[in-house]
Amino acid sequence: MDVFEAVAEPSRRALLDALAAGERTAGELVATLPNLTQPAVSRHLRVLREVGLVEVRPDAQRRIYALRADGLVEIDRWLGRYRRYWAAHLDALERHLADTHRKDPE
Repeated sequence: MDVFEAVAEPSRRALLDALAAGERTAGELVATLPNLTQPAVSRHLRVLREVGLVEVRPDAQRRIYALRADGLVEIDRWLGRYRRYWAAHLDALERHLADTHRKDPE
């Protein structure tokens, strides 16, 4: 499995979203996905670890999960090709809105 396959699954994206706010224990992550069992969340976390998006460290009896920023590089590189596309369209929208605003008598 690669990074793109891993993030294609909505529950894994939810876990990444939770970790974007900071480190979380396994129990806290299970609580973010109330429709999944603890074993299911553990499987998703294992996939995220295996593709390099998440790291884990022991803390006494707990396991603490955190995002691995370098794991997101591949996704960022891929998205970079499309940022130019959106930037051009957003610039055009901004010009259109500015023109429309100037033409509207208030």
